[in-house]
Amino acid sequence: MAHAVRPSYKFGPFILDTCQRVLFRDGLIVPLTPKSFDTLLALVESGGRIIDKEDLLKKVWPDTFVEEVNLAKNISILRKVFEEDAAHPYIETIPRRGYRFVSAIEEVPAEMDPLNRMAVRQNGPHRATKQSVDPFEDVLPAEAPCPISARSRRPAVLLTASLAILCAAALITIALLIFRSFSKTPQPSEVVPLTSFPGAQSEAAFSPDGKQVAFVWNGGNEGNYSIYVKMIGAEALLRLTSSSASDSRPVWSPDGRSIVFLRNSTDSSAYYSIPVLGGLERKLTDVSLHADAGTGNCSYYSPDGKYLAIADKNSPSVPAGIFLLSLESGQKRQLTSPPAGTVGDYCPAFSPDGKMLAFIRSTSLATTDLYVFHLPDGKPTRLTFDELTIQGLAWTSNSSDIVFASRRGGNIGYLWRISAHGGTPARIPTIGKEVLSPAISAQADRLAYTQLSDDTNIWRIDLDASGKGTSQTEVIGSTFWDGDPDYSPDGQKIAFTSGRSGGFGIWVSKSDGSSPWLLFDGGPYLTGTPRWSPDGHWIAFDSRSGTPGTGGNPDIFVISADGGHARQLTTDPAEDVAPTWSRDGRWIYFGSTRSGSMQIWKMPATGGSAVQVTRQGGFEGFESSDGTYLYYLKGRGIPGIWRVPAEGGPETPVITHNQAGLWRYWRVVDGGMYFATAVEGHPIIEFFSFATGQTSEVFRPARRPEMYMPGMAVSPDGHSLLYTQKDQSGSNIMMVENFH
Repeated sequence: MAHAVRPSYKFGPFILDTCQRVLFRDGLIVPLTPKSFDTLLALVESGGRIIDKEDLLKKVWPDTFVEEVNLAKNISILRKVFEEDAAHPYIETIPRRGYRFVSAIEEVPAEMDPLNRMAVRQNGPHRATKQSVDPFEDVLPAEAPCPISARSRRPAVLLTASLAILCAAALITIALLIFRSFSKTPQPSEVVPLTSFPGAQSEAAFSPDGKQVAFVWNGGNEGNYSIYVKMIGAEALLRLTSSSASDSRPVWSPDGRSIVFLRNSTDSSAYYSIPVLGGLERKLTDVSLHADAGTGNCSYYSPDGKYLAIADKNSPSVPAGIFLLSLESGQKRQLTSPPAGTVGDYCPAFSPDGKMLAFIRSTSLATTDLYVFHLPDGKPTRLTFDELTIQGLAWTSNSSDIVFASRRGGNIGYLWRISAHGGTPARIPTIGKEVLSPAISAQADRLAYTQLSDDTNIWRIDLDASGKGTSQTEVIGSTFWDGDPDYSPDGQKIAFTSGRSGGFGIWVSKSDGSSPWLLFDGGPYLTGTPRWSPDGHWIAFDSRSGTPGTGGNPDIFVISADGGHARQLTTDPAEDVAPTWSRDGRWIYFGSTRSGSMQIWKMPATGGSAVQVTRQGGFEGFESSDGTYLYYLKGRGIPGIWRVPAEGGPETPVITHNQAGLWRYWRVVDGGMYFATAVEGHPIIEFFSFATGQTSEVFRPARRPEMYMPGMAVSPDGHSLLYTQKDQSGSNIMMVENFH
């Protein structure tokens, strides 16, 4: 008697096996969490109909109340799996209502499923053993196979019985041998705090014996970073450095007697050495100012104690390369020469056997990949092709694998493991996701990493009739970062960037922050700067999601304010960022490196050829109310606001007061400009009057802004400001005991 069997579904290169609860792509298993699978199944079984968010929530979480953000996160995961683009969509977002599966679906005969599954399990990837790290343990549920028809079941039963009789003795023998060969059971991994001080601690480095750790700490007061040392298991600290400059990148000498670190000030960068118990510092070498622009500590001391691998430049105009510094002679030899136009190479780390050097190559802002250099005179080999930010790396003790922190799994980063010979990275389970700067002890039983605890939210500052701020109220907040706010022309909505979807997303809410919904999901690719068109129908933004695999440069996109597929406006192999609209809505201004340096360009809002506006540097600009002038910043982290005629012409400075524009917190309105800056370290919002050329204080926010990210907007009626505020800032160092 035949059993009822749920069908499987085929769409594109995918097969959704509803029986085994597995998604296949071209015969290989695609890892999905149980709830992501349930979300996909509900969408597929809807038969192309729109399924409301409330109905979808009930199907996926039938007995639990969850927020809509959980659903958005699952949708984001599925979009990444499908590698959606405008030409090949799978899931359509219906604004303020729900979702629809739009790919063509074909049912797969149920009788074929067991044979297909057997072929995949024999020829495809197998589940990891207990000794390996499997980041997707919950993907394949332990359940009995689905029932099949009686005709196909009898041969399978007879075959199974015969094989069982023939193999029983062999299995018993093998089991006994395995039992005898393993006298010890591996201890389970355990995550414990290594530091728990106020402020930010990061960049852990284990001593050679694995009993101590060096790290950097800002002392809990957001001041300069210094080098500290502590015994593992004890709270007592030894402060090694106390310079007015910022110290970072601590690494132990192989004999455990000293610690080398990098010191950065406003006008110099150099590597120093200091005894591990404190004492006189010794300068080892100067390096090009801020040549090592990466985040995260690396093991740049050679195992034989003779060399340091450091990031440096031969001249300010070339990318940073990896240099080998002889500690005996002081001479430097260049190992890597990244292509012109890239940021360069940084974060070098010697393998424990001294035969290889891993490093990170950055092709543009927020675009990096992992490389390995075979010593002494090999050529760099590329290991990853993600074009996403990598924030620190560490070798395993046997020199076989590299652990690195990457945004490939989310908006900030997870820890991943990859073979030194290449392959697919596997995620390492950790507590939390905002992690960076991994370190591994020489005994290979301890893994340390930095756990971030930043929280950035959007606040509203109400203004009185005189333009003075009266109160500050949070309007958009979550446990993820929120920023880049922009009011709609009618003042009824706010567009903003958020990490609440699990990656970089453009969101829209009501003006009071309620009813947020995801407009565009950039996944792990840096996406931001949403700006409304003057008529309120469109939103422009920049994203690196348009051309994965081509260098990761950002482009300008436009999307309907009601949702749908985004239209990519720029395709030039350059960095195109920070879009804003002309007052008449005909043009979109943006910063671009297509001329060889960052300048402001403009192009028709409907697409077409771009026209260069500035010649002496330009990054982000806003037109004056009458459309006559463009006010602009020259670059990230460069203070001062400038002005140029909208049609091009003389480029003149307007204001440098209190480093206006440094933070990218500024807006042009009728009669002047609002901008945020700092006075004696405290944030302050001021107004510059075009008529008088004078500035006046508007408000002093409670906390500091998120530096160098756009964070201010002004309501159309002039009654309020939006301000992106860093409500929580800090980090601690976590440690995994019994790391395998």
